[in-house]
Amino acid sequence: MKISEVSEKTDFSADTLRYYERIGLLAPVPRTESGIRDYQEKDIQRIKFIQCMRKAGIPLKALNEYIRLVEEGDSTTEARKAILIKQRDELLIKLQEMQETLDLLNYKIKVYEERVLKAENEMILKASHAERNP
Repeated sequence: MKISEVSEKTDFSADTLRYYERIGLLAPVPRTESGIRDYQEKDIQRIKFIQCMRKAGIPLKALNEYIRLVEEGDSTTEARKAILIKQRDELLIKLQEMQETLDLLNYKIKVYEERVLKAENEMILKASHAERNP
């Protein structure tokens, strides 16, 4: 699969895919006789994994270390697990912060909605009072 197809399929730009290959997140991608990258299914799976980890906010440095450890084999399972646990814990903190922000926004919206409702009700009362007492 050409880089343009992978880019479209994964929403990573071609430049990002080349960069990930350059820094070692992706293994060197095989090339056709004319030098065009020819991504295989295993490359796509790695890209999807990277994409998932990036969406979780995992920094490239930590992700690169994780992938390096994976390539070293089973003797690194505890180190890999430690990286994932650390990243999970950091993500949980971010989620808590986001939840607190969401709660505050919801509260502020509720306050504004209550003010608008109160103002509308007061206008309706004044209008109905004015109709009864011209």
